[in-house]
Amino acid sequence: MKLRHLLFTLPFVLPACGGRGLPDAPPASEQTPLYKAHAHNDYLHERPLLDALDHGFMSIEADVYVMPLLSDSLYVAHDAQDIRPSRTLTALYLEPLRERIEQLGSVQPGQDRPVQLLIDFKSEAESSWQALAQALEPFADFLTVYDNGQIHQGLVSVVISGNRPSNTLASSARRLAFIDGRLSDLESPPPAELVPLISDNWSNHFSWDGNGAMPTDEYSKLEQIMQAAVSGGYRIRFWNTPDEPGPARDAVWQLLHDQGVHHINTDDLAGLETFLRQQQEN
Repeated sequence: MKLRHLLFTLPFVLPACGGRGLPDAPPASEQTPLYKAHAHNDYLHERPLLDALDHGFMSIEADVYVMPLLSDSLYVAHDAQDIRPSRTLTALYLEPLRERIEQLGSVQPGQDRPVQLLIDFKSEAESSWQALAQALEPFADFLTVYDNGQIHQGLVSVVISGNRPSNTLASSARRLAFIDGRLSDLESPPPAELVPLISDNWSNHFSWDGNGAMPTDEYSKLEQIMQAAVSGGYRIRFWNTPDEPGPARDAVWQLLHDQGVHHINTDDLAGLETFLRQQQEN
């Protein structure tokens, strides 16, 4: 799959990028990007974005608020009281992504599809979208674009979750973002060029927590979900899956991996990287 952004030639780019706060070379391992790895609550890590990328993750999530009384900026925080002026979406994610692409020629060495930046709107949908649309425009050269029925893939694809402006995006002739759907959307499937991702709360649909055998009816339900997703061209992600290290979490991750679930959700970056690297070796 050809990405829209022209990849730079590393030997010429690296010497010019020293002192920008990023590594002077790609991560030492340069292993295969982990397309199934999704960094939930990424902004809570010591180095938002960069910690996840260093672990090979190809899907990253940030909660945001728009605060018109402060400015039109999108602030990265789970709760409004945690908003800090310096922690904007542009500062923590968009500018570092651009710097990394300028330095390395891609977001991850060897990537052949976009990194997913999942932006969870915690504030009202339409005002949040207006602020996000304005924030994304300066970075359009490396973002996936929907333009009059055509999708031009970039190195990064933005998907909106939380309070989603679905109707506004559906009526837009050109946009730099897409919508995160829910499992209920599979009953009346939306166009995949609007809703490429379907996410939902694991515990709302499954009681199995990794202990013992998964009930037969729940296993069949997951199979049906994945069949519907594949036929509709959607990617699937569950949140609120077990995330404490141990056999139960490993069992859930193994099931999700084996059933082809596209993104495995975690706050434990190192743990999921280790798990997925082991899958590659088996």
